[in-house]
Amino acid sequence: MPSEKKISSASDCISFMQGGCELKKVRPNSRIYSRFFTLDTDLQALRWEPSKKDPEKAKLDISAIKEIRLGKNTETFRNNGLADQICEDSAFSIIHGENYESLDLVANSADVANIWVSGLRYLVSHSKQPLDLVEGGQNTPRFTWLKSIFEAADVDGNGIMLEDTAVELIKQLSPAIKETKVRLKFKEIQKSKEKLTTRVTKEEFCEAFSELCTRPEVYFLLVQISKNKEYLDANDLLLFLESEQGTTQVSEDMCLDIIQNYELTQEGRMKGFLTIDGFTKYLLSQECDIFDPIHRKVCQDMTQPLSHYYMNSSHNTYLIEDQFRGPADINGYVRALKMACRSIELDVSDGPDNEPIICNRNSMTSPLAFRNVIEVINKYAFISSEYPLILCIGNHCSIQQQKVMVQHIKKIFGSKLYTETPFPAESYLPSPEKLKKKIIVKGKKLPSDFELLEGEVTDEDEEAEMSRRMSEDYFGEQRLIKLCRELSDLVSICKSVQYKDFDVSMKNQSYGEICSFSESQASRIANEYPEDFVNYNKKFLSRVYPSPMRIDSSNMNPQDFWNCGCQIVAMNFQTPGPMMDLNIGWFLQNGGCGYVLRPSIMRDQVSYFSANTKGVVPGVSPQVLHIKIISGQNFPKPKGACAKGDVIDPYVCIEIHGIPADCAEQRTRTVQQNGDNPIFDESFEFQVNLPELAMVRFMVLDDDYIGDEFIGQYTIPIECLQPGYRHVPLRSFVGDTMEHAKLFVHIAITSRAGGGKAQKRGLSARIGKKAREYTMLRNTGLKVVDDIFKLAVHPLREATDVRENMQNALVSLKELCGLPTSSSLKQCMLSLASRLVNNDSSPSVTLTMKDSYPYLESLGAVPDVQKKLLNAYEMMIQESRSLIEAADVIHEKILQCQKTGMEFHEELHSLGTKEGLKGRKLSKAIESFAWNITVLKGQGDLLKNAKNEAMENMRQIQQACLSSGLSKASSTSTDPKSKRGLEAIAEKDTGEENGRL
Repeated sequence: MPSEKKISSASDCISFMQGGCELKKVRPNSRIYSRFFTLDTDLQALRWEPSKKDPEKAKLDISAIKEIRLGKNTETFRNNGLADQICEDSAFSIIHGENYESLDLVANSADVANIWVSGLRYLVSHSKQPLDLVEGGQNTPRFTWLKSIFEAADVDGNGIMLEDTAVELIKQLSPAIKETKVRLKFKEIQKSKEKLTTRVTKEEFCEAFSELCTRPEVYFLLVQISKNKEYLDANDLLLFLESEQGTTQVSEDMCLDIIQNYELTQEGRMKGFLTIDGFTKYLLSQECDIFDPIHRKVCQDMTQPLSHYYMNSSHNTYLIEDQFRGPADINGYVRALKMACRSIELDVSDGPDNEPIICNRNSMTSPLAFRNVIEVINKYAFISSEYPLILCIGNHCSIQQQKVMVQHIKKIFGSKLYTETPFPAESYLPSPEKLKKKIIVKGKKLPSDFELLEGEVTDEDEEAEMSRRMSEDYFGEQRLIKLCRELSDLVSICKSVQYKDFDVSMKNQSYGEICSFSESQASRIANEYPEDFVNYNKKFLSRVYPSPMRIDSSNMNPQDFWNCGCQIVAMNFQTPGPMMDLNIGWFLQNGGCGYVLRPSIMRDQVSYFSANTKGVVPGVSPQVLHIKIISGQNFPKPKGACAKGDVIDPYVCIEIHGIPADCAEQRTRTVQQNGDNPIFDESFEFQVNLPELAMVRFMVLDDDYIGDEFIGQYTIPIECLQPGYRHVPLRSFVGDTMEHAKLFVHIAITSRAGGGKAQKRGLSARIGKKAREYTMLRNTGLKVVDDIFKLAVHPLREATDVRENMQNALVSLKELCGLPTSSSLKQCMLSLASRLVNNDSSPSVTLTMKDSYPYLESLGAVPDVQKKLLNAYEMMIQESRSLIEAADVIHEKILQCQKTGMEFHEELHSLGTKEGLKGRKLSKAIESFAWNITVLKGQGDLLKNAKNEAMENMRQIQQACLSSGLSKASSTSTDPKSKRGLEAIAEKDTGEENGRL
């Protein structure tokens, strides 16, 4: 087994640098050279060779280094023609000299880049103090803690213990580690000392733990956020939570609580800091899970009509195997209901002794008594969710046994049954809130004016439907079945009706009626009439069931039908795999209650949405999702893996699922022979045009020459992602959480200003006004309506301009600060503060409030490099100010056009007739009207959000300046206008104007 010498201290980094390695040197003229870089033994200078310069000039003094940046964050990298071929995570730059020149380098891996960055930062920050690296950290709090643990277990007090005891001790401290690995590490340490024994000394125990249990990627992060210390104090932790993890309202007490809860050393807990082991434990805790805890409870509005929600739905619930061979099993219902399934199926047939049964009619083995199933449903119906449960009854019973069914249903469910007749005056279904703890029966219903005790209705049996389609009499009469009045009366707001076409449905269908679509029929409609499908689903429920041709009970992709607004997409819960992963992941986002509110663009009465939109969705701000896959922990060997022994070669695949324009897939490189702690360190970017409908699926696979094998996955809606450094808990193929198996990732979500296409890195996100893409309004062909919409063209352009100008100014500032565009403004201000200092470490600028806006004023002469920074900062403040002060007026103009336009909504048909529009032309005019209203509403919302973001930025600047010493508490009151700082800005955003914006 190869030695794993992990970096776990500054001395490890420095030893590596003194040994030297090859780095690529990047020049502004697009040339790249390979050079061998080393650190002098006296730690005073960096040298490289070969070089045409005098050896004394082919060096860089550590004292001249101003800053070290990780990533491609200098002008040289941004403008280099080959920069696209350079990996972001392997690049770093050394900024040096009074003119802030950059030495731009690329390592052969992200790991090596991290070693140089961490080592150099440590040297720069400790250059004024003597470096005490000789001991290699024997007196650190970590070693003191490990020694105390060893001594407590060393009952004889001899300073030596049996290897078995030492192995057990390390396993207790790090449960995920493999025993064989610990034993091999002890043997390796002893071999290096040329001794062979089954006993372990205190020093060997400490060395083995440090090498086995230090995650280098966590060490590099610790050093980075602690400003090159080897521990985090409460202030470091506070800045980390605010600027990196996106946590709001963080206090010092909160940070001290975290330290008390997670720090393992006594010294750390007493003095209030986190060492590497405490920080690792914190990052692995529930507090740093990728899933936003807000979504663990019901967090969406549950008072909207039932048709506005997706429902967790099961198909053939009584099956636990495939639909041809599988027996019926009562556990199918228990499992589905425990997973908060809110639509389940009961396929009922005549049984012996006048008792109806539920069975798989393809194999009539092991039928279930209908009564027993109803009792189980009654017991588990509202355990996982209190929101309504729909029973889809497939009725194949005689009248006599239908009556027995009714008796059981009424007796067992009692008052839980919802049988209220739909009110003719209403046009929408009741809400999940109103239907709490209610059971709704979906089935056929006799006409309301039908007076007999039984009658005939069309049979909509799914399997019979497929047989009919495959037979010659497909276009013949539908088969009729007999239905008794009592069973008919149990059906209220889920009356099954046959779908003809959207025109007929929109005119004649009642809101209490529901259509079922086979997978193939729904797919065809989704492709041919995507906008009509969405509009239909605003008011009516649609149920989509898998093709009966799926004899193995495989699952369709539910996303295809969610994109069209279909609420009930029935899944074979008994069949695990990618499609079921999507279904499980999707329904996590509202407290796992089985209901998810659809995006507003799919609910608003007048709105335009088509899943087939190529790119930007009208009125929705696209986002850029930045994902860095840092490392993996404790990947198990794939189940059923073949002859590779215990070794795996993992890689990570990231899938984005959503509307077709958002679907994407990228993968990391393969890490050879490492499942315990593979380091990937790769960054990815995805543009997401409709984040509310998108999910991320992380999948870990074993790269095998025969065929890649599944290790684990995790699927999460984008709305539930937490930003910052997070651990992703992996799930097995059947959906169980795998103990200790995790991915370590970094997440950032930024807005793509103005909804333009993704820009090339070299252009950043700056788009000149000429090249800007404005969301255009469409011509309806109705003159009086088009005249109204023409009034909105100018304010819409203004809204886009003020938003994009602010975003461009922000990006320019971030780039000059040497930060990626995914960084927060708080990180930007902290970076800025570290550079705006004089030689005596005093700040060269101070925060001054002018008209309630935070400006930076220089205290004396400022070098050119700093002037450039201050100019970019001032431009960002000016653009933010322009947006904040113009937003209300622009928004009012957009809103007025939207209101005036909506006044014509009811008259569109008559106006079209007057203009001579009919058929497809009239439909197109109505569609264009909906598009325009959607654009106006959406752009108004984007402007409102941008104003709020700009105001939040102004507050963040004040906080960051205060915490970094650029703002004295008294300096904010120098200007009489700014006594209350940003309170004045906040005041502008209250009252009627706030309601309007």
